[in-house]
Order: sequence, then C-alpha cells, then structure tokens
Amino acid sequence: MDNKNLTPKNFIEEIIISDLEAGRVEKIATRFPPEPNGYLHIGHAKAILLNYGLAQKFGGTFNIRFDDTNPLKEDEEFCRAIVEDIRWLGCDGAVLYSSDYFEEMFDCADRLIQKGKAFVCALTSDQIREYRGTLTEPGKESPYRNRSIDENLKLFYEMRDGRHPDGSLTLRAKINMSSPNINMRDPVIYRVLAAHHHRQKDKWKIYPMYDFAHPIEDAVEKISHSICTLEFEDHRPLYDWVIREGGYVPAPHQYEFARLNITRTIMSKRYLKKLVDDKFVDGWDDPRMPTLAGFRRRGYPPEAIRDFCERVGVAKANSEVDGGMLEHCVRDVLNYTAPRVMAVIDPIKMVITNYPVGQSEKVELENNPNDETPTYRQVYFSGELYIEREDFMVNPPPKYHRLTPGGFVRLKGAYIVKCDRYELADDGRVNAVYCSYIPESRSGSDTSGLKVKGVIHWVSRAHAVDITVNRLDYLLNSAEGTNADFTDRLNKASKITYSAKAEQSLSNAAPLSRYQFIRQAYFSRDPKFKVALVFNEIVGLKESFKL
Repeated sequence: MDNKNLTPKNFIEEIIISDLEAGRVEKIATRFPPEPNGYLHIGHAKAILLNYGLAQKFGGTFNIRFDDTNPLKEDEEFCRAIVEDIRWLGCDGAVLYSSDYFEEMFDCADRLIQKGKAFVCALTSDQIREYRGTLTEPGKESPYRNRSIDENLKLFYEMRDGRHPDGSLTLRAKINMSSPNINMRDPVIYRVLAAHHHRQKDKWKIYPMYDFAHPIEDAVEKISHSICTLEFEDHRPLYDWVIREGGYVPAPHQYEFARLNITRTIMSKRYLKKLVDDKFVDGWDDPRMPTLAGFRRRGYPPEAIRDFCERVGVAKANSEVDGGMLEHCVRDVLNYTAPRVMAVIDPIKMVITNYPVGQSEKVELENNPNDETPTYRQVYFSGELYIEREDFMVNPPPKYHRLTPGGFVRLKGAYIVKCDRYELADDGRVNAVYCSYIPESRSGSDTSGLKVKGVIHWVSRAHAVDITVNRLDYLLNSAEGTNADFTDRLNKASKITYSAKAEQSLSNAAPLSRYQFIRQAYFSRDPKFKVALVFNEIVGLKESFKL
C-alpha cells in the first residue's frame, strides 16, 4: 500500500506513517481489548472507531479481543453485547479471547522464573501494598524475593495445580522496588484463584494480571500499534518489560491518547454498574445510559456516533467535550432521515363548535421537508381534537403566539380557529377549549384573508392512537459550582413518562423507527415493548451547542 499520499489526521497516524516509511513495521494490526464485565459506553466507541479506522486506512487488520482474565466479573452476556455493539457501529474484525493464550502466558511466566525475573511471594495483598512504598518513598523487598529458581518453579506449578488456597500466593515480577514508577515495583503477574471461567471452565487455578497478559496477547497477535488511553501511560514501562524479558519479536509498542469525557455523562463502567445494580435504571440498555446498547435502544443512529468521534478527534491531553456536540451530531442525521408526525404529549380537548358533528376529512401533510422528492401522508381532521396543554394559556406572557381566549391560531395543515371559551377541571387546570373554525382558511386554499402568527399541532380524537412517551434527560445534574459526588448529582427527573395521543400512522411504527414529533423532539419506538407503543426521546429539536 502506498502511504506517501496519505495525510495524517492525528499524532497516531503520523507515528504509523513514519513506522511504515522507515520499515519498522510491515503491516498495521490494531485491536480493541474490552473486559467482558459490563456493556460498552460512548468512550469505548472512540477507541473502537480509532483502532478500526487505522486498520482500514492503512490496509491492516483489526481484532476484537476479550480481556477475560478475571472470571469473577465476566459473563457471556457481556461478550455477546459487546460484539453486537461493535458491529452496530459499523466495525468488523476477528473475535478473540485472552483466555486462548493462557498456556502461552504460563510458559512466559515459567521463562521469567528460570531467568530469575520472577518469584513466588507469600505476602498478603495488604502487605504487598505496605511494602510497595509511596510516590516519595521507595518500597522494600519482599522477604520471599530471593527464593531459589527451583523453589519458585515448584511453588508456581503447585499454584497452577490448585494446591494452595485462593490469595495465599502470588507470582511477582522481579524488577526494582526503588523505581520511581510504582508499577515497576515487583508487580504481581499471577494470583491463585480457583474460579469457574466462562470459556476455560475449571481448568485453571491461577489467572494472569492484566498488565502481564495484555502485552503477551499483543505480541501473539502481532499487533503493531497497541493504542490505549492516557491512564495506561505509567504502565507502558511494564508493558515493554514483559515484551523484552518474555523474548517477543517483533515487539509491539504502546501509544496513549486522551480518553473521551463528556459533560453530565457517566464514563465509568463501575458507576454505570452501580446504577444497574441499584435499580436507578432498568438495565445496561436503559435509553438514558451512555452505553452503546442504551444509545441504540434510544434511537441514536450509529453514523451520528461515528461523526461525533471524528469531530472530537485524537489528542494527547485529556479534556471534556460538551454533551451538546453529540446531540448536534444526532440531530444532524435525524433532520434529514426522520419523518415528521403529529403527537400530543400532554393533551387537552379542543371542541370546534361549528364543525359538522360526526364528520371528518383528510388533510395532507409533508413527511419530511428535507426530502429531495417530497412525499405526503393524509391525516384525519374532525370537530374534536387534542392539542398540547402548553399551546393554550388563559393569561399568556408577552410574545405568546399560540391560542388564548379570543385569539386565533392555525392548526397545522388544516384551518384557522378562534378560541371562544374554555373549561376548567376541578383542580383548576384547563380541561377543554371551545373554538370556532374559519371554513375558508383551509391550508393550501386559504381565502380568509386572516393573518395569524401561531401554528400548533393537533390530533383528531376519533382517530387518535394511544402511545406512551418517555421524555429523557441526562442522568447527571450539572457539576458547575458544586463539589457533589456521583450519587449526589443523579438527576431524578432524567425520565418523565406521559400518556400521549398520536396520529394513526404511528400505530404501524416498527421497533427502533425514528420520528420527529412536530414541535417537540425526535423519538424512537422502544424495541423492548412488543405490543405497547412506547417512544423514547432521542434528542430535542432545539440546538444548544455552537460549533
């Protein structure tokens, strides 16, 4: 592949082009290595699209590799969901598992012991932390650090055979307890853990630590550029140590980029799991969750997420992105793809007193004004309608252009009406409005000569479809001006449910089909409900983000 004409878009692409031109690598190979202990979120999407995009751009390969080295937290459900999410984003690659390399990892550990580079330690986890030292003080060596090679091999094989209880022994790399990098102070690389593995079953009684397993996996798969987020920068010396001491050639290299942070968005899998476990949400795919499964159920188009990640770009320093930027990308897609429909979310009754009783007629409405070739649908109009509660006010504020007592408004696609009177319910709220219509004011053939500023949507009562509408907001309240932690910032109004009325076309809405509810927001039919018509808000109509 000719790389001379490729223009780098970020510092990682600059590195790759330099490596190819200098002959340091022959073929680009990238991977995305998720832990199957939860669902992927929007931050993972950036890493997936970056790694997949690099492989595509430079004619290389892309692996989906599950880091299944901790059987206590892993589940096949998460594996299936992760693959589905990655495919939904439009990415493809070989599906591999860290557990496929357990034999190689064990052999590498064996080699390290025989080189005098690893030892079996009987310190407890608390003692290991105590011996490790601090950022300003060096650690002290384990009393087991100078065991003989034969004794270490004997104990390590006994660990593998399940002859020592969980947590009683670890295998540690022998590096430098005075290193300024705490990760290099004789890190644990294996622990005793007699746990059932989702793929290896009960074969293994010991499991490798991530920092030991990850570089070996990259080396076995011949990954050329191991790309991760900045929190792994301090782990890179250990990554390189394992590759070097393990004797792996060619050696993969690790590069770090800034992780994605979005305002009012939870980007921690641990916190997302807490929301699920505490029943604050109804699962990992709750449409309020920033998981890819949640976004999919909510109705986000995958191309909008790809566009968002492209706009955010790849940087070397962490920063926070305005959540409105993601909403902008979603809205940008839906504006051209979502058909328009009328739905009244908080309905009150409108009676048109001079319209023939029991009669109805059809009016024509455009499906999407952005279509190159306009299409239309017919909607029933009658003498009894539903309108939005907020579209009628007894004492309106200035510049209110909707319906008021004695005022005029146009019903979208239909007639101009005048409010003659209104009716209050027992709670003092408006229960119904009574209007007269202007027969000569029908849209498309208006000869009334009346000029009105307000246009409102409506639904015929006799032809209305009952739907449930979920208005959705961020899970977190704003952190501005507060020191509130995660739980204190939870937005208890992140989901508000309405019993709404909609035009008949929504009775045939397919699961995950997307619509613009005129003058409201974009909505998608929830696929979790097979019979009931439940619609989740995707994103509002109003643009809050400035590019």
